[in-house]
Amino acid sequence: MADNRKYYYLKLKESYFDEDAIVLLESMQDGVLYSNILLKLYLKSLKNGGKLQLDENIPYTAQMIATITRQQVGTVERALQIFMKLGLVEPLQNGALYMSNIELLIGQSSTEGERKRRARRALQEQKTLPEAVADKCPPYAADICPPERELEIEKEIDIELQIKREGEIKTGQTARAPFGRYKNVFLSEKELAELQTELPGKWEYYIDRLSGYIASSGKKYKNHAATIRRWAADDEAKKAPKQKIPDYSYREGESL
Repeated sequence: MADNRKYYYLKLKESYFDEDAIVLLESMQDGVLYSNILLKLYLKSLKNGGKLQLDENIPYTAQMIATITRQQVGTVERALQIFMKLGLVEPLQNGALYMSNIELLIGQSSTEGERKRRARRALQEQKTLPEAVADKCPPYAADICPPERELEIEKEIDIELQIKREGEIKTGQTARAPFGRYKNVFLSEKELAELQTELPGKWEYYIDRLSGYIASSGKKYKNHAATIRRWAADDEAKKAPKQKIPDYSYREGESL
């Protein structure tokens, strides 16, 4: 007899514990407990598409979460407040909590698991589906989409990705790699080479300085290379000697 049950699982990247939010979380007092609670909440929310609720009408309360995670209520309440500040959890209008970015971590398997895994891998190459495709067959509806439609989706996504790659090549855009002590400063090969040329002997210092500041403050910058250049220019300006004001005073009997 065929096994038609659905199996949900959590997929973590190798760099999951190196992400800014997780590093900041675990650096706090009781941070390891918070991290453990977060993983358990991800698992509990899988079958509901990221929503923390017992069923369609009953959202999990802090007391219920404390019970299922086997932690103290006070610890859970503090953890939830921190999760929301870090953008890991979002409150919904019905009182339930939603685990942010769950679509990047959720997996589902069944008797047709291999076919669905192929489709899911294609979906995860981008954070969101093309709008037209998402309307016709959302990610969490893989079990109700016919195989023919999933193949169409894969083809459409491949086309979108190819167009995106070609556009990046034409415009000179390249993927940015993480640098710095906390791996949160993102630079392209071109940007890194330019900084090495412009700031010989100093580029590593500025990258680590920016990395530490982002990790400690949580601040975000649109362009990390531009931020480093601005910091370097500000430091040089501070070192420049200040121009003295001319002395126009004169002694008695002298004329200007």
